[in-house]
Amino acid sequence: MKLKSYLILAAVVIAVLSPASLSFASDLAADGGPAFHTLERIETIVYGAPQGGGLLSRLSTAEKDVFGRELPGSLTERQTAMLDFLEKGTTTQPSLLFKLSVAEWAVSQQIHPEWSLAKRIDTMEAIVEGTVQGGPFAARTERLITKLLPEGVLAAPVEIPASTVVKTSLAQTLTVKNVKVDDKVVLKLIEEIIVNGNLVAPKGSRVFAHITKVKPPRSFGRPSEIEMAFDALEVIGPNSVTVAMGEAAKKAMETDAATVGAVGASFAGAILLGPLGLAGGFLVRGSDNQLKEGTLFYVETTAAATVPGYKIPSQISSMTVSGDVTSPQGTGSAINP
Repeated sequence: MKLKSYLILAAVVIAVLSPASLSFASDLAADGGPAFHTLERIETIVYGAPQGGGLLSRLSTAEKDVFGRELPGSLTERQTAMLDFLEKGTTTQPSLLFKLSVAEWAVSQQIHPEWSLAKRIDTMEAIVEGTVQGGPFAARTERLITKLLPEGVLAAPVEIPASTVVKTSLAQTLTVKNVKVDDKVVLKLIEEIIVNGNLVAPKGSRVFAHITKVKPPRSFGRPSEIEMAFDALEVIGPNSVTVAMGEAAKKAMETDAATVGAVGASFAGAILLGPLGLAGGFLVRGSDNQLKEGTLFYVETTAAATVPGYKIPSQISSMTVSGDVTSPQGTGSAINP
């Protein structure tokens, strides 16, 4: 799709906004709060972090970097159109992040959602074309898709069944000294999730959790504790599916000798499926005072969820690592209707 088509899509997003919602949003933006928050979200997607300077000049820069020109409309309309284009897409076209993730998966069989849009595109161009190209990010993404997947990238609704078990690993080391209650924790999928031939979450997709309790070592030899609750799996789209540490995930961990060995030996860990289990939690007790990067966890979807997926063409189906998702992954029967 050409850059002109991208601009048309953005304009369509603007057109469907109701006058009432635009007026309300404009009122919110007037105090300098929500407008800046939205811009920071856009900049974090595009550049990896909020940028400096005035709101209007920053928005203009982001628009030019993504589309090659400024979008029409008011400040609120432009921000809404920009964010929808990046994250939501339209009824006929998936979002830019959806397309980018599919292209990234096609190149390396994993994705890097923690990277900025700029870094992800630069990296793919270096691999596919041998050098980093210039131009608007939207056009560059489409050019990569044309070379990698000439049939294009479309999204179709896919249902992820309840209690689908997925395997993750910690993206950072947690210690009683470097975490506090409510800190966000990121884990990464180490196997892709494919349902009925549809890619819904490539390897590298994020699972989010948060710290619910931290206790340092106490007197009389009582060990330190880190308590963590799992929140959501981020699938391509991007969309989120709620996950937890439930019975199916517990069984998967118990049957995975490597996981049980690592947790048991390093942390004297205990999976608690009482009140904590209902919240999707995991409690680690031990004198080592840390939960190391790469530690494996199984979590499961709490309910069936319908999300956008990418139908893998037959000619590239051999790229998949584990086939259709299993419960637990890699050890059970594939999920099919």
